Amino acid sequence: MDIQEFFQQSAGNWSSQRTSHHLAFRQAESGKSEIKIEMLPKDDPEVIKLCEQYEIDPALAWGAARVTWDGTMEWDKEKHAGSTILVPIPDADKPNEGKLLRDVGYAEKASVAGRYIMGSDDAMTLITDYETMYSEERIWFASPNLRLRTSILKRFGGFSMASFCSEIRMGGTQTPAKATDAAASV
Repeated sequence: MDIQEFFQQSAGNWSSQRTSHHLAFRQAESGKSEIKIEMLPKDDPEVIKLCEQYEIDPALAWGAARVTWDGTMEWDKEKHAGSTILVPIPDADKPNEGKLLRDVGYAEKASVAGRYIMGSDDAMTLITDYETMYSEERIWFASPNLRLRTSILKRFGGFSMASFCSEIRMGGTQTPAKATDAAASV
């Protein structure tokens, strides 16, 4: 599976259950989220803007995804909601690897460029080095309607956190024709 197939398979509405372990506090917490993943064509204005921010030709992207989430975590009882645009830019020499541009990072609420690796087992690993921390997330499909995620977050000189998520597709598996057309033109 390549990055394009992975993103297209991820399109839809998902119900997510998360367990996080805060190693510094020796505490675990659970949470749940509703996640919506929509495919975007590479000529979408938000995709172009993000590529230009990183001085990357938008033509190098096959398309992108908008990920929207709304959830809660047991520990803080606060609403965790937001949205981000993800733009994978494949490496010309290594087609199963590349940059992943995000307008909102996983660990810090600012735009960030990480990298992805598509493994021979069809799992995608996302690696992001922030100014003050390191994040690594692995996502794979146990079946077409069940995604699993593990992640680690290490703050330099401080805490670490590990998480496991299971996500069940609740519908919305159709990829918009415009995004498919854009992907086919690459």
